[in-house]
Amino acid sequence: MDIQLKKGVLELCVLESLYRKDCYGYELVDQVSKIIDISEGTIYPLLKRLQNDKYLEYYIKESSVGPPRKYYKITLSGIEHYKNQREEWFRIFNSVTDFLKGVDINE
Repeated sequence: MDIQLKKGVLELCVLESLYRKDCYGYELVDQVSKIIDISEGTIYPLLKRLQNDKYLEYYIKESSVGPPRKYYKITLSGIEHYKNQREEWFRIFNSVTDFLKGVDINE
């Protein structure tokens, strides 16, 4: 996948995952990697930016298999941002799909 296209949808995929449930970093990498090939080094700067933008917050939770984990949780403003981004994604997706199928968008 083209790197610019990947960067464009990565945030939406992360927000979707966190909208569904709180996750720790590696868990997010695992989930998103099923859709987009990413590494841990890709996701942590994004998580930090989303946290700085107040779209995410985190909490520490003990783990039964190792050290405590930092779980990320979407905030109320993050949910609003996610829903706006999701709506925009579908609008663009549908418009581009119609265009590629040769549908006249002026009709």
